[in-house]
Amino acid sequence: MPERPAVLTKRTLDKDLDKLTHVEDATKFVSRKLVAPGVGLVFLGLAMLFAGVYVFDRPGAVLVVAAAALAAYMAMNIGANDVTNNVGAAVGARAMTMAQALVIAAIFEILGATIAGGEVVKTISSSIVDTVQVPPGTLGWIMMAALMAAALWINLATWMNAPVSTTHAIVGAVIGAGVGAVGPEPVNWRVMIEITSAWMTSPLLGGVIAAGLLFMVKTLIIYRDDKIAAAQRWVPVLIAMMIGGFTSYMVLQLEAAVFSSLAIVLFGVGAGCVGWIAARLFVRRKAVGLENRNSSLRVLFQIPLIGSAALLSFAHGANDVSNAVGPLSAIVRAVGASAEDAQGHPPIWVLLIGALGISVGLLLFGPRLIRLVGEQITKLNPMRAYCVALSTAFTVIVASWLGMPVSTTHIAVGSVFGVGFFREWYTRHSKRRIAYMRRKAESFATDEPEDPNTHEVRRRYLVRRSHFMTIIAAWIITVPASAALAAMIYWVMFALFV
Repeated sequence: MPERPAVLTKRTLDKDLDKLTHVEDATKFVSRKLVAPGVGLVFLGLAMLFAGVYVFDRPGAVLVVAAAALAAYMAMNIGANDVTNNVGAAVGARAMTMAQALVIAAIFEILGATIAGGEVVKTISSSIVDTVQVPPGTLGWIMMAALMAAALWINLATWMNAPVSTTHAIVGAVIGAGVGAVGPEPVNWRVMIEITSAWMTSPLLGGVIAAGLLFMVKTLIIYRDDKIAAAQRWVPVLIAMMIGGFTSYMVLQLEAAVFSSLAIVLFGVGAGCVGWIAARLFVRRKAVGLENRNSSLRVLFQIPLIGSAALLSFAHGANDVSNAVGPLSAIVRAVGASAEDAQGHPPIWVLLIGALGISVGLLLFGPRLIRLVGEQITKLNPMRAYCVALSTAFTVIVASWLGMPVSTTHIAVGSVFGVGFFREWYTRHSKRRIAYMRRKAESFATDEPEDPNTHEVRRRYLVRRSHFMTIIAAWIITVPASAALAAMIYWVMFALFV
């Protein structure tokens, strides 16, 4: 009897220890949930300090520092939402891991934003709303409201797993805040018509190019009796197209005022030829010992796919950094807090806030939408994913050449859908595929083979219609939603601070 209390005490202690263990596990789980928002808040503080170093003794320093925090917040949301354009296809095709994709995208986003992002910033900061017709003080509050509205909308879209266009969000927000502040007169409606037409045509163009590339890959490589020999012949050509196209794009962005159109094309052709020679050696080395199977083609397309994702990240950083720092640049110019260069490009510290913010956002919050675009809309292997990346890149190049402001989100998602819908059509109607599958079946069976197309026709749709309708709906409502939100935020700011 005297020993009984001691036993009970030991059991009680064990139970108490178990409870403490559960509390520690719960605390760790909650802490992990709070790491990303905590790091994001730290980055916002650093962006404010960074801006303060440059403008602390200039007029309007307080407004610029607050705008820098909003621009950093907007940039993080762009990184979280738009990173799917660049690496979603590669991750979905398992050509790289999520960690590799995030690191590669972060590095090339920073390079693209800082090296080639200055020109597109000018469009967002001065072409949508005529800054001459708006007083400088009012313009600063318009851009503040636009930044906050666009960032909040993109944040909501990312939380809902909807890959919306950050270009739509910021353009709609600038218009809404401008109309709410001074009416519709200062809005450049001709520019808006051009932007809207580009928004309508660019995803269609991306889808068509992606489908055309996939048709070429299937016809020239996949449904050939000797796949490896066909891949050794045509994969270097595809790589050369990618390298040449991106070289032309780089020259167009960096030195458009120096070189003529013919010179830009020649730069691209020359780089493509060099890339073709190097790719032939690379593909020939990788093809040694590979079996004549589709899984072997995945190996040959893996490195080109990673390269296309990296280059597309560079192009995205060069184009979409303006969505974050374009309004900040307008505020800096309006209050005279910092000088632009001779070409009207924003200060480098403004571009750095956007570039680093995009990278922080994609590292902290990017994986959710990568899985949606890369895995859930339609199944992607390295060949299809390469078609998506290359078509997106080419569409951006063509749009830049024609001066059309386009959304990389529209183009990338349109390319993914183009690949998926083309696969549905090709599965049912391609005579080459049906003949290839029949020859393959006859080589492995002596009985009368079943029609090779029958099984595929019975399969479910290769594109998930629910995601298609959700994304289309998100695109349609982004501009009016961000515009209305920006107008309301401007009125609140005006009532509280002006």
